[in-house]
Amino acid sequence: MPMPRGFFWLLSAQFVSGLADNALLIVAIALLPGWGLPPWVAPLLKLSFTLAYVGLAPLVSALADAAPKGRVMMAGNALKAVGLLGLMAGLHPLVAFAVIGLGAALYAPAKYGLATELAPAARLVAANGWLEVTMVGAILLGTVAGGGLSVPAWLARALPVVLAMYMLAAVLNLGVPRSARQPVPLPRPLAELPRRLWRQFLGAQRTLWKDREGALSLAATTLFWGAGATMQFAVLRWATERLGLTLDRAALLQAVVAVGVVAGAAVAGRWVQLRTARRVLPCGVALGLLVPVVALTDSVAWAVPLLVAVGALGGALVVPMNALLQHRGVQLLSPGQSIAVQNFNENASVLAMLAVYAALGALQLPLLPLMTGFGLAVAAVSAVLVSWSAAGAGSGSRPAAAGRWPGR
Repeated sequence: MPMPRGFFWLLSAQFVSGLADNALLIVAIALLPGWGLPPWVAPLLKLSFTLAYVGLAPLVSALADAAPKGRVMMAGNALKAVGLLGLMAGLHPLVAFAVIGLGAALYAPAKYGLATELAPAARLVAANGWLEVTMVGAILLGTVAGGGLSVPAWLARALPVVLAMYMLAAVLNLGVPRSARQPVPLPRPLAELPRRLWRQFLGAQRTLWKDREGALSLAATTLFWGAGATMQFAVLRWATERLGLTLDRAALLQAVVAVGVVAGAAVAGRWVQLRTARRVLPCGVALGLLVPVVALTDSVAWAVPLLVAVGALGGALVVPMNALLQHRGVQLLSPGQSIAVQNFNENASVLAMLAVYAALGALQLPLLPLMTGFGLAVAAVSAVLVSWSAAGAGSGSRPAAAGRWPGR
């Protein structure tokens, strides 16, 4: 069954917008000395970007359900452009990234919610494969583009180039169709909206965490995105300190991880079925155990295949888990509520891990124990998830058929 044409407009719009996000992060890291900020502020840029995902999760999910999702995506993209214009006008980078993150937080539930509405249930894993491949492709090319824009000859023009990317994403967004799902009106009166939304959101959190398959997949994706955000900065530091590379070349090594994620996501999207999604959980253990090996490596020739392997394991893990989470989410909740719960937990993990990483960087913890401890922690948590999954399967908690899960 082919994907509808509108799904590919969605992919192209989110690809270009994500491309701009990732290029901007690398450019901003290169501009930190010119702004008079120390290197350990770099992870705080990502942390500031992520704040809105956590603090405004209930509101953005309600907006994504209450309006045509293509328009919500357009509004999110416009907020990103406003934040970038503020940065160009002299706004503090952490404040500018918070505004850009607000746009991204508004964009995400609309994007994922529309994907579940455009793709038939039988193609949901494949649709997530497409989404993850294009998103990681945006990370890959955005990181490479950011590295290229960070060289002295381009740095002065880098921010206007990123702004042009946001404008192109807005044009592509015009092709995203309206879904057939009816909008869910915002609760009235509007003065009580924050309280009602948080109450609904907490109820949605309880619903998804109490469901065995929902909780397992949510825990796995939460771990993946927190670990992935931290690895992004760890790889940059490792490449510059251990391998002696410049920032633009270190960004290329960071992009190598994204190549692996694309490969792993593509394989998972092609071969893993929704009913067998839990079988990919050991990939998280292997990923965590590879990180200390990467930290010990001081050769680019060895670094490249190791980083591809790390990325491939992550991609193979996240695509089936994300599809399982979305499948359970739309069965138990509205699409906006489901994506809000997912975004909240995954980005709370990003905030927590980046805060710890930035604090350890400010304390000047050496790179080797930092990456080793991080990798072993990821492996340990993944092992707990594997054990939890096996215990559920051993008690007869197995899906009877595709799309039907236990615990209900």
